[in-house]
Parts: sequence; structure tokens; C-alpha cells
Amino acid sequence: MTDCTVIILGSGPSVTKTRNHPRKPSEFFVAINNAWRVREDWDWLIHPEDFPANRRPNSLQRGQRIVGAREYVPVQNEFGGFVYAGGTMAFTAGYWALGVLKPRVIAMIGCDMVYPDTGPTHFYGHGKADPLRDDITLRSLEAKSARFWALASRAGCSVVNLSTAQRTRLTFPTACHSELEKLRPTQFKKNFVDKALQAEAAANYFVPSGRYWEAKSNFDPKVIDAIDRLWLDAVEHRKR
Repeated sequence: MTDCTVIILGSGPSVTKTRNHPRKPSEFFVAINNAWRVREDWDWLIHPEDFPANRRPNSLQRGQRIVGAREYVPVQNEFGGFVYAGGTMAFTAGYWALGVLKPRVIAMIGCDMVYPDTGPTHFYGHGKADPLRDDITLRSLEAKSARFWALASRAGCSVVNLSTAQRTRLTFPTACHSELEKLRPTQFKKNFVDKALQAEAAANYFVPSGRYWEAKSNFDPKVIDAIDRLWLDAVEHRKR
């Protein structure tokens, strides 16, 4: 792992808390979709193939990079693929950062995936609740969050949520920015993580192209749900 912290910026209302936060030399910002508008000094913008061109930045500052499917699909595949990881950009950004940047800490903000009936759903007002769409890979956002937490911890990376939202679909702990330098990876019991990974391997729901929706008839929701429960068990029985 490298001695750096990656802060992943989602589009939830809480992300604006980072707008004027002074960055440290060891911190890097990965913005998802529209979140590049939150602060000018982001380092990477990651977005799906269907992210509209008119919502992308017109120009890049020195050192800024855009990450598309060509870059993130192979990385996500290294962690088991989209069916198991969850086909929404919060998790894709997390796995990409984990695999490529190998940080000591990954901190998410604005990635709570909760969309109230009243008030703003996104930092820019109202937007599409992409993680709540009917999708075979998103039957349990909590389980996908647990999986990312467990695999990041196994790689020596601490994972936290910087959001102050009252509700979140993320299972990993919340933290304040001032606490990031002191974090240590959560210890998961190996047998629980191994059991979930073995179930994934047995199902073999792997689509190398990343376009899992083109093969959705091959996936049994009951199998997906059983695997999700194993990841939730891993979180429940982690070392205290």
C-alpha cells in the first residue's frame, strides 16, 4: 500500500462539506460523475460510458485525469467483476482506487445512496437515484458495501464514510477528516471472507467485458442473495 488517502466524492448533499477543505499533500480526490464540480482541485474523474458529454469538464488542469470504462473494467475484474462488486459508480470508484492507487485510506463522502422524498437528493438539487434501479447486482447495497470494506481491509486499506447524513446504505464506519491519519484497517475473520469468495467462485458469475446486463438471464437472484448474505455475515462477525 502507499501512504496516501483517497477521498471519493459522490453527488450526495453532504459532499459540499469538502468544498473548501484544505487538502494535505498525501490526499487525492476521485470525483464521480458530476462531483468534479464540487472542488476544482480533483485528481481523477471517473464516470460510466453513458455519462453525458455536456456534463463533463471542458478542460483539465495539470495533473487531472479522466477514468473511463476502458480503465476501470479490468481493475474491477481483478476484484471479481461487476456482478459481485455492484454495478454503480460508488463501488466502481472504490475498487478502481484500491486497485490502482493502493491507498492507506479510502474515505467516501456523498455516497450514502439514500434519496429523500423531500429536499435535495444531490448536491446540485434533484437527480437520478441510479443505485436504486432494478439491477441484479444491486439487490443489497449494504452487502456490496460490506464486500468492498472486507476486501479493502484484506489489502491493508482502511475504509470510512465521511458523510454526516442521518441515513446511509454504507456499512463501514463513519469518521471525521481529522481522524484519517490514525485509522487502521478493520480485521475480518478470514473464514467468513473466504466462504463468501468461495460462493462467488462456485457461481462463476463473471462477465469479462463488464457489460453484465447483456448476460443477466444467466444469473439467479437467489444465488446473488445468498452470496450477499455471506458478505453481511462477514461484517457481522468481524473482529472487534
